[in-house]
Amino acid sequence: MLGLDQESDYYVWEIAKIQDYIIVTKDSDFNELLILKGFPPKVIWIRLGNCSTKTIESLLRDNYEAILSFEGDQNLGIIALS
Repeated sequence: MLGLDQESDYYVWEIAKIQDYIIVTKDSDFNELLILKGFPPKVIWIRLGNCSTKTIESLLRDNYEAILSFEGDQNLGIIALS
């Protein structure tokens, strides 16, 4: 979601829930929100340190099938990629 980088995690969470989005983040706070509030929304948690956008793109592309499976699994709320 573009333009939400200055919004609170809770606000981003609520927008994602309303719009049926999956949150892709490096922020561990979204894991904590998932524990407290449950899902939806689902969270793809990028577990890499400082890295380029290209590295994140490659990680997502390399895990495309796992992400599709995660999206369709009603029992999972988070997937961690590293």
